[in-house]
Amino acid sequence: MKPNRLFFVFLLVLISVVGFSQTTQVEIDTANVENKKRLDLRVDFFSRYLWRGQCWGGDYVVVQPTIQYAVTPKLSLGFWATTNFKNDYFYPDGETAYKGYQEIDFYVTYTLADFLQLQVWDYYWPSVSKVEGINNGFFNYGKDGSKTVDAILYFDFSEGYKFPFNATISTLIAGNDYRYDSNGENAKQNFTTYLELGYTFTLFEKSVCKAIRSMELAPVIGAVLNNKAGYYSYADYDEVSFVNMGIKATKEFDLGAGIAMPVSLCYTHNGAKHNTEAFGNNFLVAGISFSY
Repeated sequence: MKPNRLFFVFLLVLISVVGFSQTTQVEIDTANVENKKRLDLRVDFFSRYLWRGQCWGGDYVVVQPTIQYAVTPKLSLGFWATTNFKNDYFYPDGETAYKGYQEIDFYVTYTLADFLQLQVWDYYWPSVSKVEGINNGFFNYGKDGSKTVDAILYFDFSEGYKFPFNATISTLIAGNDYRYDSNGENAKQNFTTYLELGYTFTLFEKSVCKAIRSMELAPVIGAVLNNKAGYYSYADYDEVSFVNMGIKATKEFDLGAGIAMPVSLCYTHNGAKHNTEAFGNNFLVAGISFSY
């Protein structure tokens, strides 16, 4: 409980000015730490779901909510999901029907340095309906499951550095990421690894037109190094596959009351030589988001 006024005055007389200043600074620092413990909410609407050059769920609008809570200034816990609200979707030939797509992910992030973050993602993509040979159990990380664990090192030099580039090193460390021998036997964890390098340009910072002021342009190039398990369905299986080459334009609008609305347009080229027949190699994805 707080001391009463007289006792507080008595303490001020006894302690030194330096001691008082140090105590005050500690209290301020503690308050700042507490203020950083907050909940971030976000919902994205995209014209389709594209992940690292992989198209999932066909050419349908998707909704993707995100909930993230900062346990400490360095440690955060999060939830992310996507759905296209479809039970069936069709490949471009208009004949081959596949089930709609949905995904539920949980993740942990830990800041190792001001430019480096460790992320661990738990991917879960249950089928809309039961598929023979697939066990959709949430805790099934086996060969017949629909779970994967992804360990990521994310480098971001966009804040306080001369060159605002970022890099991702992603390796699947558990779950349905197995390679087999020529006889389809002797399953082994493949540890599929993906590398990505990006850069962010900020344009029109001094423009009088708010619609384009501080617009961001972000080119990216990403490649799968060892896709022998075929985890990346729309990539080459026997060589390095540059599946994610593109550029994204983003403009964020402040709606007030702590609500931001980023609007984006992204072009992606999947440079894989094989396994892209279903959806092609080029994608244009538009999106609008609301974050609080």
